[in-house]
Amino acid sequence: MKKLSLIAFVLFAFSGLKAQEEEVAVVAPKMNIIKTNVTGYIFRNINLSYERSINRWFSVNVGFGIMPEGKIPFMNSILDDDDEARFKNLEAKASNFTIEPRFYLGQGFGKGFYIAPYYRYSKVTSNTFDFIYDYMAANNVNIPIPLKGSGDTTGNSGGLMVGAQFFLNKSQTFVLDFWIAGAHYGKGTGDFVLSGNVVLTPEMQAQLKAEIEKLDIPYVDYTVQTNSSGATINVDGPWAGFRSGLSLGYRF
Repeated sequence: MKKLSLIAFVLFAFSGLKAQEEEVAVVAPKMNIIKTNVTGYIFRNINLSYERSINRWFSVNVGFGIMPEGKIPFMNSILDDDDEARFKNLEAKASNFTIEPRFYLGQGFGKGFYIAPYYRYSKVTSNTFDFIYDYMAANNVNIPIPLKGSGDTTGNSGGLMVGAQFFLNKSQTFVLDFWIAGAHYGKGTGDFVLSGNVVLTPEMQAQLKAEIEKLDIPYVDYTVQTNSSGATINVDGPWAGFRSGLSLGYRF
C-alpha cells in the first residue's frame, strides 16, 4: 500500500510539474522578430530589421538597407526636363542604418500601436556620370562642354514614426508591421566633383557656376566652387526624409 501511495505521489508531482512547464510554454512571450519592408523593394531597397522586446511596452528595432546602383527613383520630380537632360547615365547606390526604440500602447510584446523615435544614418554614392555644360560664347554660339562627375553624400537625422504591428496567425509567429507615417530631419554633408579636358576660362567658370546653382535641387543646400578643369559641389545643409510602408516578419 505504501508503495502504491509513493508511486501515486510521484506521478502526481510529475504531472503537476509537466502542467507548469506547459503553462509557462504557453504564457512566455516570443521576444524576437525578424522583418523586411516589402514596399521598399519597389525602390530597389533591399532591407532587413530585427526587433527585440525588452519588456511588455518597450522594444528596440534595428534596421539596415541597401539600394544597388541604378537609376535614381523619381528623378523627374527632382529636376525639370531641361536640367535632367544635362545629366547623362546618372545612377546612384545608397545604404541606410536605423535604430528605433518603440513604445507600445496596445497589447504589448510587439503587438499593437506604437510610437517610435529613431535615428537614421544614410549614404548616397553616384556612379561616374556625364554632365553637359552649355557655354555661351561671345558670338552667341552655344558650345556644349562635357564634364565627368562623381561623389557621395551622407546624412544623419532623427525622426518620429507612428505605426501598428499585428500577428497574422494563431501561434503569433507571422507578423505584419504597418508604418503609418514617419518623418526625419537632420544634416547632410558631401562632395561631388565635375571635371573635363577643356581648360575653362574665368568667364566659362562663372557660367558653369551659375548653371549648377540654378539646378535648385529640393531639400538640399550646396555651394559651388569652380576651377580651370571643372567644379566642386559641396553639400552641407538639411537632410529630410519620409517613411511609410508594410513589413512582413517572423516572431520567435
